[in-house]
Amino acid sequence: MARVELRQLRYFLAVAEELNFGRAAERLLIAGPSLSQQIKALERDLGVRLFDRDRRSVSLTPAGAALLPHTRDLVERADDLKRRARRLGGSEPVRLGYVNWLPPDLAARTAAVAQLHVDAWVAPSHTQAARVADGSLDVAVCWVRTEDLARQGLKARLIGADRLYAVSTGADDSDVRVQDTTVLLDDDATSWASWNDFAQRLSGETGARTVRISDGGITGPAFFDHVRRSRRPVVNSPKGQTTPLPPDLVRRPLIGPKVYWTWSLVWRGGEERTAVRAVVDALTEGVGDLGINAPDAWLPDDDPYKR
Repeated sequence: MARVELRQLRYFLAVAEELNFGRAAERLLIAGPSLSQQIKALERDLGVRLFDRDRRSVSLTPAGAALLPHTRDLVERADDLKRRARRLGGSEPVRLGYVNWLPPDLAARTAAVAQLHVDAWVAPSHTQAARVADGSLDVAVCWVRTEDLARQGLKARLIGADRLYAVSTGADDSDVRVQDTTVLLDDDATSWASWNDFAQRLSGETGARTVRISDGGITGPAFFDHVRRSRRPVVNSPKGQTTPLPPDLVRRPLIGPKVYWTWSLVWRGGEERTAVRAVVDALTEGVGDLGINAPDAWLPDDDPYKR
């Protein structure tokens, strides 16, 4: 029972009310497979099966039906506690900035603890961290180094991690060793400062070859053009691709080592506002290590989460 999370109880309620995993996942703003895994974990921790399910229907088991009113009462009391804490913390909104990634269940996690305002200015990691430090933002999701946190007086918790991959021409989509890849560095050090720092460290520690570019081709169609001109697979950045992968290119997992880019939730070290601390707790609860501490995982030496 010590492992049962309030979030899982909310998931149980949603499925019990919808009796459909797809609709419950949409309501909770999470992926269907993730919801199913969390329900299985809850059933395992409680020691009972909560739902009978097949391809066409979902129904509560007798144990699930018996536990439902108690679960609803627990969640309602937890929500009341959060509302009381929110009133104590005041009604000022919490301002959140980001680079290009946010947790898919952001709204569901924070709705009960604060008025969250997602800032419309999407900026590079180092810019968003600096905005938190100077008070322009309260929290931000970004990539940071240990030295950034110390220099700017920030604190951080792990909120997400991307396992990077390579893109290459042809039909071979097998694993590729990092030392056999190319990683791009952009001359625009303002926009790509964090990625350039990460990429240089990756190259220095794994033997990946660096290629300097000046056309913003870290992402987008220009990135695909660099892949076509390269004799090696090219490492894809965590900035992501909004353009679908062309049919003449393939995605290849990186191995030897597996390469991870971490996303931190950062806030000011001296932050005293209850609402801000509540948002931090809500967004980082139950995150885990996301695979970054596996024996074959790679992080830069000054990543805050490297052990």
